[in-house]
Amino acid sequence: MALSISRRILRSFGSLSALSRCESPSVTSQLLQAYDLSGQLPRDNLFHANCSSFFKGLGCRRLSTTILTPDSGDGAFPSDLLSTKTVLTPERTIGLCQDLVIPVTNFHSEDKGFMVLAGDVFDVPIRKDIIHRVVRWQLAKRQQGTHSTKTISEVSGTGRKPWPQKKTGRARHGSLRGPQFRGGATMHGPKPRSHAIKVNKKVRRLGLKIALSARAAEGKLLVFEDLEVPTHKTKNIVNYAEQMEDTKKLLLVDGGPINEKLKLATQNLHYVNVLPSIGLNVYSILLHDTLVMSRDAVNRIVERMHTPINR
Repeated sequence: MALSISRRILRSFGSLSALSRCESPSVTSQLLQAYDLSGQLPRDNLFHANCSSFFKGLGCRRLSTTILTPDSGDGAFPSDLLSTKTVLTPERTIGLCQDLVIPVTNFHSEDKGFMVLAGDVFDVPIRKDIIHRVVRWQLAKRQQGTHSTKTISEVSGTGRKPWPQKKTGRARHGSLRGPQFRGGATMHGPKPRSHAIKVNKKVRRLGLKIALSARAAEGKLLVFEDLEVPTHKTKNIVNYAEQMEDTKKLLLVDGGPINEKLKLATQNLHYVNVLPSIGLNVYSILLHDTLVMSRDAVNRIVERMHTPINR
C-alpha cells in the first residue's frame, strides 16, 4: 500500500513539474495547496476550470515534435547535442557494378556538385590476372625491337683461308670472320622484330575498367570540374599536390587536348604527369597512386567503354 502511494506521489510530482514549466505560478501554488498525501486532488469545478487549458496545452506538446538543426534561426546549436563520435558507415561491396556518386571539386577545393560514375566502368570485380595480361601486353608492344647483330656474311673482313689446312700444327680454320675470332660474327644473335603479344580487345578494355575501379575503391579517384590553372607557374601545381592527402605520384587526365598552361606547369615535376583521355591506359594508372580526372574526361572514357568493339 505504501509503495503504491509513493509511486502515485512521484507521478503527480512529475505532472506538477511540467505544470510549473508551462503554467503561471498562481495555478501551481493552487495545486500544491490542494494536494494531500492520499494522492487525491479535490474535484471542484473551479479547479477543473482553471486547469482545463493546461491539460489541453500539455496534450498538444506531447504530440508535437520540434527538430533543431544547425540552420535553425532560433539561436546557436547547443554544443552538448553535437556528437563527437565518428559515424561508421557500412563498407561498400566492390564489384557489384553499382553506380557511384562522387563529389566534384577543383584545384581550389571548391564544391562543384556531384557526378554519377557508371557502375559497369568504375565498379567491376577486381581481377589481378587481367591486369597482369594487359600490363605485359603494353610493355611488350612498346618495345622498339630494333636490336640487331651481324652474321658471318655481314661482318667485314677477308674471305681467304688464314693458313693451310695441314702441316702447321694449328687448328684448322677457313675464315677469320667466325664467331671465335675477335671482331667476328655473332651466332644466333637478335634481329629486328616485333615483341608484341596478342591480347583480345575485350580483355584490354576490361583491364582499363578494373584499374579505374581499383582507384575508385581506394578513394584515390578525384573528379574535377576542369583542369584550368590560372598561370603556368610550377609552384601552383606543387601547392595543389601538397594539399592532397597521401599523394606521391599524381596523374591528371583531361578530356581533350592538354592546356598549354597546365603542360608548362607540370613538365618540371617528376611526380605529376598529364594525359588526354584518349591516352589513358592501365600501366599509367598503376604507376600513379592518385588519379585526377576532369568531368569531360570521365564522360569520354565512359563513352569509349560503351562503344561496341569492331571485329
